[in-house]
Amino acid sequence: MLSESSYLTALYFYIGAGLATMLYLCWVLRHWNTGLVALLVLLAGALLLTPAYPKDGVDTLAPALIVAVFQLITEGVEGARHALKPLAFTCTVAVVLALLLRLSVFRKRPRRPPPPAGKSPGKASGGAQPRPRAKTPARRPAKTAARA
Repeated sequence: MLSESSYLTALYFYIGAGLATMLYLCWVLRHWNTGLVALLVLLAGALLLTPAYPKDGVDTLAPALIVAVFQLITEGVEGARHALKPLAFTCTVAVVLALLLRLSVFRKRPRRPPPPAGKSPGKASGGAQPRPRAKTPARRPAKTAARA
């Protein structure tokens, strides 16, 4: 059995590994649609970081996904129900949060139409137009002929 300090150390390492996995997932999926990345990262966080008690009467926590899988294998659905409930709740919260992020922060803003051909892009009124740049002549290569 683990002592209290070793249990807390293991818990901190597990949480750190879960957060590192979420950051890595953000980095790997950085070229995908931001709303989809938010959904996948939040679901990964919900699955990896949700705690559950392994059995009744136990004071320590374990990852709910691992508890649910082991309980499903050994005792069936009824034995795993205590770990599946928090998993379902946190996954639902992750989906709702990802949807809210997609509708607010990561929404696609409409593009501005290009300015009309005769108007300056920075001026709303028909003020003075900027002068066109004068064309500079092409540079001539430096003469390297030796003097006599």
